[in-house]
Amino acid sequence: MKSFIVAVPIFDSEMSVAAYRMNTQNGEKLFGAAKDYTAMTDMMNSIGLETISQVGIEPFTGGKPIFVECNEFNIMTDLPQKCNVDPELLVCVLPEKSKLDNAVLFKCLKLKDAGYKIALDNIRNNHGTAAFYEIADYILLNAQFPTLNNLIINSRLNDRRQKIVLTGIPNQTAFEKLRTTPFALFEGNFYSEPITKGSSKISPIKINALRLLKIVSEEDFDLYEASDVISRDPAITISLLRFINSPAVNVSRRIDSIKNAVAILGQRETKKWVVVTISAQLGEDKPSEVTKLSLVRAKFAENLATAFSLGVLAPSLFMMGLFSLLDVILDKPMSEAIEEVSVNEKIRAALVDHKGDLYDVLQLIYAYERADWESVALTMIRKEIDVEQINTAFLNALVWYKELLESAYAEEGEGTAG
Repeated sequence: MKSFIVAVPIFDSEMSVAAYRMNTQNGEKLFGAAKDYTAMTDMMNSIGLETISQVGIEPFTGGKPIFVECNEFNIMTDLPQKCNVDPELLVCVLPEKSKLDNAVLFKCLKLKDAGYKIALDNIRNNHGTAAFYEIADYILLNAQFPTLNNLIINSRLNDRRQKIVLTGIPNQTAFEKLRTTPFALFEGNFYSEPITKGSSKISPIKINALRLLKIVSEEDFDLYEASDVISRDPAITISLLRFINSPAVNVSRRIDSIKNAVAILGQRETKKWVVVTISAQLGEDKPSEVTKLSLVRAKFAENLATAFSLGVLAPSLFMMGLFSLLDVILDKPMSEAIEEVSVNEKIRAALVDHKGDLYDVLQLIYAYERADWESVALTMIRKEIDVEQINTAFLNALVWYKELLESAYAEEGEGTAG
């Protein structure tokens, strides 16, 4: 697939993630290589709908609703219903240039009857669109329109109380001015990381902690097997490296991989840490927004190792992605937070100093998450990376995360049933 695709967060006024919006870009068009015939193909198909049909919504949103563009052709051909997704979680967004008529309206009403929600993206409220405003659940408005207040008022005639989604908010200052807008959600580049203030606490996935306890309970357990389980959970990884960096352990070496960390500790100290620390962290069993983002970033970074000619540094890239939210998790500046986990200099240079080979990968990941396709394209040109390499690396990271959770909870269910 020669397309970029990512889900960007939509926040409420308290900076909690309320939903996500699918953002896609035809890679060939971005690089000016698209053929004329692709225009109609793009109109008839939907990259976003096709992707979530294959991968599901969970890896993108963690079970929250997702806004996906559905033009009039997609609506008329019943494309949303053909996706294997929960209607309650799919918001069909009619784009600004949609040609709206009674036939499209009829299909939209059928979608709503089936449980789907409808959003209008910068479609002005006028005589021709009045019926669509009557049924719309969300109205998307560009926050940088000079007549924004009038647009908000106009969209809420007859007290229909649709939620407004203000898009394209450029910075935190603009967000602070807009956050008191009633019944509003917010999307744009005003946030530092796509997480909620209320969910910055990170806790281990229960099944990972239980599996780790089971492994170390064996008299002569496999350190590599233990490190594999640890690498699947950012909470457990952070706990391990903080333990290694404590005065009680007094390890002077910097860590470049999780296997390296476990090897340094050895069986005895690893078992001690697991029994004492992990046993006390089993209170919660569902991954937070931070857990999800940390894991997807880690796997995305690792998957990009070959594309950036950094294959030998794949373990460090994984750890860099895993710890890219460490400042948020520990509520400290990154320069202070990173000292608690004793990582190697390359990882530190990327996360704290914003330089080095690993940082090139992190920059691309940040740009990709924000759907900053021009920055992504510039990096790709500079590094001679193909569109499909990026797309495959990201989607494989999502699939890996989805399968990780499915496997964990399936095993937990079996254990409970027994």
